[in-house]
Amino acid sequence: MNDTVSNNLQNVRKRIELASAAAGRASGAVKLLAVSKTMPAQAVRDAHAAGQLAFGENYIQEGVDKIASLADLPLAWHCIGPIQSNKSKLVAENFAWVHSIDRLKIAERLSAQRPAHLPPLQVCLQVNVDGGNNKSGVAPSELLALAQAVAKLPHLQLRGLMTIPEPAANELAARAVHRQAKELFDSLNAAGLKLDTLSMGMTADLEAAIAEGSTCVRVGTAIFGVRP
Repeated sequence: MNDTVSNNLQNVRKRIELASAAAGRASGAVKLLAVSKTMPAQAVRDAHAAGQLAFGENYIQEGVDKIASLADLPLAWHCIGPIQSNKSKLVAENFAWVHSIDRLKIAERLSAQRPAHLPPLQVCLQVNVDGGNNKSGVAPSELLALAQAVAKLPHLQLRGLMTIPEPAANELAARAVHRQAKELFDSLNAAGLKLDTLSMGMTADLEAAIAEGSTCVRVGTAIFGVRP
């Protein structure tokens, strides 16, 4: 087992626990998704040996290749990158979770292409909270309509929201953006959509995200090191 990955995982888990305690949240309220994009399959094996089971991939073909080569391990694979129509079938057939749905067409394709023998695909809607021009994500004003439409699709289970805000100048600014996401999440629950997952926070801002209600942080660099 690679001690570096193991030690890094331990440190990230400690950060999550400390941030949860500081926010008055229960131990275990925040899950860790290890982002393994561009990392070799062996790095995932090392993380699994250190107790990590959930992994996130941004690039679909790379993710599918990794899933195949690690099929002997009991891992949960999350697609967290943009999905083109021509790749939706690969996602529907290979992943357990998708965090990055931002339009109905992709959700409909995933639902239609999910194999009948597999459990429903667990999905989050990616919302563009801070209005960054270069980012994927549904606009907050269109979120409720999309959520209601996705919630009706067979073979998908709508679980929550995912955000990738622009890097913030400081923790206060980061918290303000994460707070907007939490307010959107709460508003969907108030509208009757039973959501339990708020996927926000990465290596640099996981404390700010946890303080504002994240239930899942997506961490790559702090576990696997800087990407090649």
